[in-house]
Amino acid sequence: MKRVRTAVLPVAGLGTRVLPASKTIPKELLNVFDRPILAYIVAEARAAGIEHFVFVTGRGKAAIEDYFDHVPELEAQLEAKGKTDVLEELRSELPRAGEMSFVRQMAPHGLGHAVWCARDVVGDEPFAVMLPDMLMKAAPSALAQTVRAYEQMGGGNIVVVEPCHPHETHKYGIVALQTRDGRLNRMTGMVEKPMSEDAPSNLFISGRYILQPEIFEILETQERGAGGEIQLTDAMARLMQTQAFYAYEYDGITYDCGDKIGLLRANVAYALDRGDLGGEARSAIEDLLKGDG
Repeated sequence: MKRVRTAVLPVAGLGTRVLPASKTIPKELLNVFDRPILAYIVAEARAAGIEHFVFVTGRGKAAIEDYFDHVPELEAQLEAKGKTDVLEELRSELPRAGEMSFVRQMAPHGLGHAVWCARDVVGDEPFAVMLPDMLMKAAPSALAQTVRAYEQMGGGNIVVVEPCHPHETHKYGIVALQTRDGRLNRMTGMVEKPMSEDAPSNLFISGRYILQPEIFEILETQERGAGGEIQLTDAMARLMQTQAFYAYEYDGITYDCGDKIGLLRANVAYALDRGDLGGEARSAIEDLLKGDG
């Protein structure tokens, strides 16, 4: 079993659900309380032992690469003003030399195509896929839990799932399980947006995966699916014919930051959870609810 060392982050999407905020700012850099969504995702991955990040970018996403770089003028100004705490906080997010790679998805051909664009950087190793608009608040981190499940099974492919209301299965990709016993179960299939009476479970595919490198060969020839795009789930269904897939129901709360209300929920949740500012955040929210804002 090879260790999971690399994470692929598809960040080329346009973020149409959060327009106009994402018109000039990549949706992945929208703030959740006091830092961009992407900063939380990278921290989650580092907590899982990820050593290399592959960002699959697109036109208008250069700000993502700039965020994970030095800003000499700003750092010099902070140092001159004695704001060493802020300076150290900024520097703590910077990557080590060679820790991050950026590849370009030249056209919006879907999630499967975005993952395929990372093939030459990932190479012949298992890797994680992290959807960067899905913030997963958990301890240990969601990806750390997923890596632990991967190691428990001695390899294979892991798909993170979450329960939905049985009457909402038509909104999601739903997994079929061999048996359902605990949080980690062998998968037998995936069904895209089934009606509740046809759904094999109420567990939907969420925003974290661990996949074997053979998925790249399948994506190479994968035909377009829903929405005329190359779908990662279609390729996973093909790989499932020859490799084991497991559904892992992680312990945590997911915030869909590609949705306006989901982004609002994430801001409130992460603000309240801050040890240094959580009390002030709670007071501010309560004042607003009382109409004293």
